[in-house]
Amino acid sequence: MIDPNVKHDLREIGKKLTNLRGSLDLDLKQEIIANFEEKMAAPGFWDDSDKAQGVIAEMNAVKLSVDQYEKLQQEYDDAEMMTELADDEGDEDLAAETGATIRELMKRLDEFELQLLLNQPYDKLNAILELHPGAGGTESQDWGQMLLRMYTRWAEKHGFKVEVLDYLAGDEAGIKSVTLLIKGFNAYGYLKTEKGVHRLVRISPFDGSGRRHTSFVSCDVVPEILDDVEVEIRTEDLKIDTYRATGAGGQHINTTDSAVRITHLPSGIVVTCQNERSQIKNREQAMTMLRSKLYERKLQEQQAHLDEIRGEQSDIAWGSQIRSYVFHPYSMVKDHRTSVETGNVGAVMDGDLDAFIDGYLRSQIKTEAE
Repeated sequence: MIDPNVKHDLREIGKKLTNLRGSLDLDLKQEIIANFEEKMAAPGFWDDSDKAQGVIAEMNAVKLSVDQYEKLQQEYDDAEMMTELADDEGDEDLAAETGATIRELMKRLDEFELQLLLNQPYDKLNAILELHPGAGGTESQDWGQMLLRMYTRWAEKHGFKVEVLDYLAGDEAGIKSVTLLIKGFNAYGYLKTEKGVHRLVRISPFDGSGRRHTSFVSCDVVPEILDDVEVEIRTEDLKIDTYRATGAGGQHINTTDSAVRITHLPSGIVVTCQNERSQIKNREQAMTMLRSKLYERKLQEQQAHLDEIRGEQSDIAWGSQIRSYVFHPYSMVKDHRTSVETGNVGAVMDGDLDAFIDGYLRSQIKTEAE
């Protein structure tokens, strides 16, 4: 006999799939895919390679959501049949297997819903993530190192590739700053939720008196904007410096001046890159970072203008942390934007951030609906 709670979950899955079918407009998407395939079959499609790749990328993005939905729908139909069969035959083993199948289906449907929330123009891009410890010396720099590990673990769990573009070690421990390039589909869409100030409360291992300390690290995230997005950067507005690259712990990456620092004089934005041995490659990557930051600033200015028109104000002060991590006198991580919290601090520091990311993305959809 199937557990009534499992049957309830199966009905909920059916309702969600029905709602998703309407919001996805699958019939229209099938027409779009057919049109793309017609274009690809036309003579001369590959004459313009860049344009052809763009068409294929667009088609694959549409096709991915359709394929995923249809697979979930088929698994739901199979689960319904298994449920009926288990009830009819009174097979306890089949009932247990069906329950596990439905729980797994519910989990993957939630993941699919989350992917559908990432529908902004640059959500699918790679992410450039920077960490900057605040005042507090070694304590805050150590907190920066802990967050670096946390985000690296999160990326690895999701199959994303992490490249360290710039790393400046702390004086005694931790980091003064770090810049990561996190590569993977929807990397920016997920990690944009982490932008803001992260606050740590703990007994400091660097304080011989065993006092409690509060530390802050700011996290900045922008999409990796490549050459296909137009951002005006004039050569005369750039100040380019080269210097010798160093790795974690002060170890030299190489013995030539391969690291590159670019200052955009009108905006004051500074970007650095030292992960490649070639100065040319570091300069190219630094230009990509600068383009991304300038584009992000342009979007922020547009949003600020809209907020001014609407009469909205946003507190962007250093103290307006988005999340607190408390190690003492109790264990808790709480997101102040969504009230999502957990007492499992160890899991969070090992990269278990999905509950916070999911909560923030869903809260944004609710806000837009209101």
